[in-house]
Amino acid sequence: MTDKEADEKISFITEARRAQIVEAAITTLDEIGYINASLAQIAKRAGISTALISYHFKDKNDLMDYTLMKLSSDSASYVGERISAAATAVEKLHTYIVSSLAYQATRPRHSTALIEIVFHARTPDNVPYYKLGDEEEEPLTFELQQILKDGQSKGEFQEFSIPVMTSVIQGAIGEYMFNTKLTDNVDLETFSTQLVSIFDRMILKEG
Repeated sequence: MTDKEADEKISFITEARRAQIVEAAITTLDEIGYINASLAQIAKRAGISTALISYHFKDKNDLMDYTLMKLSSDSASYVGERISAAATAVEKLHTYIVSSLAYQATRPRHSTALIEIVFHARTPDNVPYYKLGDEEEEPLTFELQQILKDGQSKGEFQEFSIPVMTSVIQGAIGEYMFNTKLTDNVDLETFSTQLVSIFDRMILKEG
């Protein structure tokens, strides 16, 4: 085995171990929440020692930051891959709504874990993450804003505030995952179809 092959094997093993730890962190956050999600609890669910987690992540905050980044990038990749196959801004918007809902619906633990981190994690200065300013736009937020801007510039969409419409669309998508009364009474396909129809009436340019 060459040095390069050895390095690649070590890198693969490291990434596989980190993925295992992140998956256990997601499960822990879903089951007992951020406050109770100690490294010991995460290690227990991963079937490894706490020391092994500490080898890959310096502390709980480091692990939670990495998990948040992974959750964000995974959802963005899932939605982005599907949007890339769409041609018009209208098609991209439809795909954004449907694929965002599909991703959340098939990965409810991931949504819970993300919310737990955002609303409970704090910076070294004790500032909750949800109160931080967006120095860098969250990937899915940026993607949606670009779709809306593109639609307006090409005349597919009418004029409206991009930040307001972005907030409304994302809020509607998020509502389906965390409103159990809604999810108990409306299936995913129906909700997706009606949401697309509602936003078409709000956004599309007449004529």
